[in-house]
Amino acid sequence: MAARPPLVALKDVRLQDGPRPLFEGVDIAIEPRTRACLVGRNGAGKSTLMKIIMGQVEPDSGERAVQSGIRFANVPQEPVITGDTLLDYATSGEAEPWTAEAWLDTFGLDPAKPAVNLSGGEIRRAALAKAFAEEPDLMLLDEPTNHLDILAIEKLEEELISARCAVLVVSHDRAFLNRVTQTCHWLEGRRVRSLNKSFNAFDEWATKVTEGEAESLRRLSKTIERETETFYRSITARRTRNEGRARSLAALRAERAERLKDVPRDLQLGVDSGALSGKLVADLKGVSKTFGDRTVIKPFTTRIVRGDRLAIVGPNGAGKTTLVKILLGELAPDQGTVKLGANLEPVYLDQSREGLRSDTTLWDALTPGGGDSILVRGVSKHVAAYAKDFLFQEGQLRQPISTLSGGERNRLLLARALAKPANMLVLDEPTNDLDMDTLDKLEELLESYDGTLILVSHDRDFVDRLATSTIAMNGRGDIVETPGGWTDFIRQNPGFLQAGVNPRPQDAEAARRAAANPAPASGTAPAAPKKPAKLSFKDAHRLKEIEGLMETLPADIARHDATLADPDLYARDPKAFDRAMTNAARARAQLEAIEAEWLELEEKKAALEG
Repeated sequence: MAARPPLVALKDVRLQDGPRPLFEGVDIAIEPRTRACLVGRNGAGKSTLMKIIMGQVEPDSGERAVQSGIRFANVPQEPVITGDTLLDYATSGEAEPWTAEAWLDTFGLDPAKPAVNLSGGEIRRAALAKAFAEEPDLMLLDEPTNHLDILAIEKLEEELISARCAVLVVSHDRAFLNRVTQTCHWLEGRRVRSLNKSFNAFDEWATKVTEGEAESLRRLSKTIERETETFYRSITARRTRNEGRARSLAALRAERAERLKDVPRDLQLGVDSGALSGKLVADLKGVSKTFGDRTVIKPFTTRIVRGDRLAIVGPNGAGKTTLVKILLGELAPDQGTVKLGANLEPVYLDQSREGLRSDTTLWDALTPGGGDSILVRGVSKHVAAYAKDFLFQEGQLRQPISTLSGGERNRLLLARALAKPANMLVLDEPTNDLDMDTLDKLEELLESYDGTLILVSHDRDFVDRLATSTIAMNGRGDIVETPGGWTDFIRQNPGFLQAGVNPRPQDAEAARRAAANPAPASGTAPAAPKKPAKLSFKDAHRLKEIEGLMETLPADIARHDATLADPDLYARDPKAFDRAMTNAARARAQLEAIEAEWLELEEKKAALEG
């Protein structure tokens, strides 16, 4: 079967960006009805290369061949919604109104909805509906899963797999790419390498390519060492000033220097889990929350202990952020109780990036109190050196934040959050706009983190790699908690997130118990005596006593710490200093012990109540 001519082909394309090329020698071809991904680090030039493919940017050299009459549709990384209504926007690219209405409905949007005050997810879904409605030959998608919830991502996957057009997508979402792609294009070191396989095969292939180039660079360095030694030891070279050999050596050194410029710098991530928190982090009993006539959280009970890695998943608007704020003690439930552990030092990374003012500079964002240094996990560090750890150039420090890309803004938020000691990390959509190398570094960091992690994410692969338990919210108030990550949750709770499919988790649990313990038939032997349904008087009394201590001990610890905070205490009264140290240590040890006892009694109580 003859190969189909490509819709668009680039040949030996080069584009200059400042003193060095952004990319050069780029060859890429997009064939009809193929689904390809374009991957690479933040700042490598992926978005710019997509614009060259569409003809929106002219390369400095090289050829762009395009089939006559080809129709493009584009969803940029940050779409701008125009028009009075979503239908106005969706038809602004000459899509037929009925087609635009159908696609808006497919992505769960009302065509008559005003095109203002939209959430990030609504903006993304509107841009996708517009692109599909235009019935293109080639659709280009730049980070299309950003701000989409898991159900919307799965809907997008289904539509792309059945689409009749070719697709070129830039994305960091591994699960998404694994499912939809057939071809991979990798922009790295100013060149594009292509793999005629799905993204499932990318990591192994990229590792082999990287190892091969590292070996090539090593051989080049060894050649330079030999030539340098020969040049300076050669009598001929010394006496006759062998200019040919000197030029050859200079060329080898220049080649190595140029290749080293293309070796990407690694992100330097670190985190300090700070002071040890209590064993108990949070205990929620019968917690519920309603806004107006909408129930966001039906009565829900859970317990988080130190070292847990909890993922919270569900559709946009399901109440994930509400639950996080209840867990942090920032929002009171309508019903139920919330008990927070002692010595919690949480750091909250908010997906909205509200902490970043676009008119301030990167320098100001890292040093809000002024000066030229930042306290990084208890150690003072110059702001330029710390910014370099997060791959920022010194020239970017005085630029306004509005000039940063989405990935750079997310790296800046990470830089600010990880500078503080924290025994509890709360990360709300931390993967948005980050490239895969940064994601891998973040995963490595969080895997070794010995504090408590609460992760709100729509990135299924990220959740699978990190979570030890998953709380799912379906948007109708129902909540279910499952050991493991996303894949474990889906396997154990099929259809839970779909409207009207699953019963409430409490009802499902009751049905499972009934099936496991059927009622005895008439005439059968009498059932064994029932176990006690509540704690013994002694255990109940001890539990009440412990709960009282858990209320008073943190205040005692804070009082001793305040005494020790006096810088002159030791010089003035060494015995008082020693007493305060001993009392603080004793109170902390007592709190740790009674929290462990409290957890044992609570688990015993829950088992008895069945």
